[in-house]
Amino acid sequence: MSKRDYYEVLGIEKGASKDEIKKAYRKLARKYHPDVSKEENAADKFKEVKEAYEVLSDENKRAQYDQFGHAGTSGQGFGGFGGGAEDFGGFGDIFDMFFGGGRRRDPNAPQQGADLQYTMVLDFEEAIFGKETDIRIPREETCETCSGSGAKPGTKVDTCSHCHGSGQLNQEQNTPFGKVVNRRVCHYCGGSGKMIQDKCGTCGGSGKVKKNKKIHIKIPAGIDEGQQIRVTGKGEPGKNGGPAGDLFVVIQIKPHDFFEREGDNIYCELPINFAQAALGDELEVPTVHGKVKLKVPAGTQTGKLFRLRGKGAPNVRGRGQGDQLIRVRVVTPTKLSDREKELLREFSDLRGNDVTEEEDSSLFQRFKNAFKNHNE
Repeated sequence: MSKRDYYEVLGIEKGASKDEIKKAYRKLARKYHPDVSKEENAADKFKEVKEAYEVLSDENKRAQYDQFGHAGTSGQGFGGFGGGAEDFGGFGDIFDMFFGGGRRRDPNAPQQGADLQYTMVLDFEEAIFGKETDIRIPREETCETCSGSGAKPGTKVDTCSHCHGSGQLNQEQNTPFGKVVNRRVCHYCGGSGKMIQDKCGTCGGSGKVKKNKKIHIKIPAGIDEGQQIRVTGKGEPGKNGGPAGDLFVVIQIKPHDFFEREGDNIYCELPINFAQAALGDELEVPTVHGKVKLKVPAGTQTGKLFRLRGKGAPNVRGRGQGDQLIRVRVVTPTKLSDREKELLREFSDLRGNDVTEEEDSSLFQRFKNAFKNHNE
């Protein structure tokens, strides 16, 4: 049976780049690897993919193949792919590369510390204007007794005799497809590559101790609910001389009794009485920046929205200032004196029971239409 074209095997064009070849190979290798694939003839398909990659990933072999086709391979696939089970030698390395193995990690190499998260609760005004404060967070610090080695002072740390300092153990297994290497964390040293005979009495051999660390935090003006402040290098300390992680301060804001916030704008509701709404008035209203005068024109209706420009929250990124929006609510009195009732009846008699043409709003018109349709 004639061999398929190598480009066809990998599903790529003849002018494909090295990266495209590698990408196609990795995708197909994952799909057809005999140790994980349940497809029929997976071993043969994997062998075909591997052979195609061996040729096309090498510039010289690819050039010969492009010029002479399979004849340029001398029938051996540039490396004896036409043989028996030995063709699957090296499966362990490929399996490691795709399924959690790959290049061995040096347990003694510098490693960055873990990030930490802290939730800070602010008052409404604190979020508007910002603040500076100190917080205390529990985090691991390098043990001062053993300087982070984990060993009792005066003793030494030995290299693990089982993994020889690599932190990993390899277990070879012969399969019908060749040798497979399973790589796992060394359980003798816990992956550290080190053995401590006499552990430090302060940290118990971990090289770390828990302490409450005081950190100064600057809260920018205008910060909003759920936003984060990143404090570089204030997370858990690194290992083997690696950099520390970062601290993320997550902001929560207490609700205010009068104000609400949406983005950089602040909202509030202003109750006024019937006379103020009908005749108009000049009122003193609160803002987070202090009290200001607001002129309410005669005939103001419930729901009317007034805007006080620049009286909202500052944008946390320095892009201007929000506004304060005041929504008017006309309050109907529930307890009236006899004199007040008399005056209101007189007012009603003067005005009549119906809303005049001048004051007829779309709301009243919709109400009339709905009532009319209901009775028809």
